[in-house]
Amino acid sequence: MNIPTYIERPYYTKKITPFLGKQIIKVLTGQRRVGKSYILFQLMDSIMAKNSNANIIYINCELEQFFSIKNHDNLLLYVKQNIKHGRENYLFIDEIQEIESFELAIRSLFADNICDIICTGSNANMLSGELATYLSGRYIEFNIHSLSYREFLQFHKLQKSPESAVKFLQYGGMPYLVQIGLTDQMPFEYLRNVYATILLRDVVSRENIRNVAFLENLIQYIAGNVGNLFSANNISRYLKSQRVSMSPQLVINYLKALTNAFFIHKAVRTNIEGLKIFEIGEKYYFEDLGLRNALWGHSQKMDNNQLLENAVFLHLMQQDFKVFVGQLGTQEIDFVAEKNGVRVYVQVCLQLSNEKTINREFGNLLMIKDNFPKYVVSLNDTLIGNNYKGIIHLNLHDFLMLEL
Repeated sequence: MNIPTYIERPYYTKKITPFLGKQIIKVLTGQRRVGKSYILFQLMDSIMAKNSNANIIYINCELEQFFSIKNHDNLLLYVKQNIKHGRENYLFIDEIQEIESFELAIRSLFADNICDIICTGSNANMLSGELATYLSGRYIEFNIHSLSYREFLQFHKLQKSPESAVKFLQYGGMPYLVQIGLTDQMPFEYLRNVYATILLRDVVSRENIRNVAFLENLIQYIAGNVGNLFSANNISRYLKSQRVSMSPQLVINYLKALTNAFFIHKAVRTNIEGLKIFEIGEKYYFEDLGLRNALWGHSQKMDNNQLLENAVFLHLMQQDFKVFVGQLGTQEIDFVAEKNGVRVYVQVCLQLSNEKTINREFGNLLMIKDNFPKYVVSLNDTLIGNNYKGIIHLNLHDFLMLEL
């Protein structure tokens, strides 16, 4: 096959490459159009660079030439017809959830140990349902996200600056925008098409959603309330005020469908002192800022506070942190992020414009008595330097470059 040209994303390939050739299934998950296919191409090139005799079997379930592979029987037949005995065989399957009962074929191929298996999927049910049932303990998951700010600069050949950070807040990190450019409304026309594809193929069709109009109303509500604490009951009451009557349980089901498609992410609340998870009240953030803006519109004056918080959430998540909303007594900490026993606390504020705001944002963090890193992130402030009583203050474009 002819591998198209691409811009490398070494953050992901460095994590995945050590598992190539090992008897474990590699599963790349993430929202549609975040670049999973191109990471597969990079892995193929890595394999061929080490062994030019390797046999690569590639199936892209979105391409017409593979539409005949509809179920696990078709998949098994195709793979066995293309295996080259006496050579290293690698099976790459893109958007594997499009194949009915794919997990049966994958289990059989894994048991026969005739090829190394790497696949991608755009729905979390693939792991919580199909793969977990049949292949528990036999696969490793790699979450792929839209471009980080560092990657955004690389793809669009921009320098780190406050102006570049604002562009990132506006257009987001969908990789294909490098082909379109970051001017006028063209990026948002493309992003609205991506949204329609995600909605129809990964949410409505996959989750058997019946009330599409309600789903779209719900998405609009989330887009306008990024970073706000709310519950299914609150959303249900709001929709009733708009003369849309939906039960809290249906709201929960539709929110779950959107998170399954990696379109939005949920951050639950936790008590910092006891790490107790609260059952009521959570925040939702978009996987891609540009998609959110394509749906809601973008006004820097009105939206930057929400977008700033969403960008910080994504930066933590892209570095494999589990991200929570912190609660300390009656005070809220915007983000508590945990990974491998390390914790990071982050407060987000559009501007530290006065003493009251400074005392609030830094004061909440000063109440936390442990010695883990604590940050206040704002957009373009230079009022107080980069350290305030041991708490680090950074502008957004500096924080988004940090490897935490």
